[in-house]
Amino acid sequence: MDMSGNWFIESVYTDLNVMLKVREVFYSGSTAYQKVEVIDSELFGRSLVLDGKTQSTERDEHIYHETLVHPAMLCHPDPKQVFIGGGGEGGTLREVLCHNSVEMATMVDLDSEVVALCRQYLPNHHLGSFDDPRTNLIHEDARAYLQNTPDLYDVIILDLVDPLEGGTAALLYTQEFYALAKARLNSGGVLVTQSGPAGLLSFKECFTTIFNTLGTLFDHIKAVQVHVPAFQTLWGFTIVSDTAFPEVSEDDAEFELARRLSKKLKYLDGVSYSNMHSLLKFQRDGLRTEKRINKDSDPVFMI
Repeated sequence: MDMSGNWFIESVYTDLNVMLKVREVFYSGSTAYQKVEVIDSELFGRSLVLDGKTQSTERDEHIYHETLVHPAMLCHPDPKQVFIGGGGEGGTLREVLCHNSVEMATMVDLDSEVVALCRQYLPNHHLGSFDDPRTNLIHEDARAYLQNTPDLYDVIILDLVDPLEGGTAALLYTQEFYALAKARLNSGGVLVTQSGPAGLLSFKECFTTIFNTLGTLFDHIKAVQVHVPAFQTLWGFTIVSDTAFPEVSEDDAEFELARRLSKKLKYLDGVSYSNMHSLLKFQRDGLRTEKRINKDSDPVFMI
């Protein structure tokens, strides 16, 4: 093994690290909230790393962002007003804005420095979405914003950093926060959140708890999962609403994506849509038996 050159070492589990050979470091520093690195590699292209954790890469970010956005948007018949919590790279915003029905996408990300760095160094992530006239970009705490705004949304998309102990998003996965978010949904509204690792070694870290917590507040809930190579595992997402989800076949998904979107997707099609809804046995067992509820007074942290 050639160990020459620079290597980025990331802790995946407490007793497992992975190494990535770095071609170039575009930025390395700290904002008021977190450590930030933008690195480039032969394998993944340009990557955003926050507090030592890979957030997204040019090679596979479309898998994550298409899965986060479109299944939830298909649960609403005509989403016009969309709220995005987090999403500094602009990938979530990019996918939301390709829905022809969207009139306004309000993106609230706490760290303006991260957004500025992403605008500069990750142009293939945002593809100019920050400059779209439908974008309303706000730098504020998402929880405080939702607590104070009078605005209502058809879809709320939570593209937040993981719930790490001492991290900026620890209280954006709790029952109290989800209740605030629910109060900002229009009738028939849909909420989706990234829900952390969903693989065999890590699905109980926060995936099952997020699902169980949201289930205490909403009448209808479902989880989807995909493999994101840069994350080294399966990744989970949770979609909720008080309105029953539409029955969407593979053909329906193909038709709706073609009808609603201004572009063709790279990952999501009818077959992929169907597959991501098929949870593995250990995931289904874990969701069914989870008893923990994530509360402000007793938050659950990702390892």
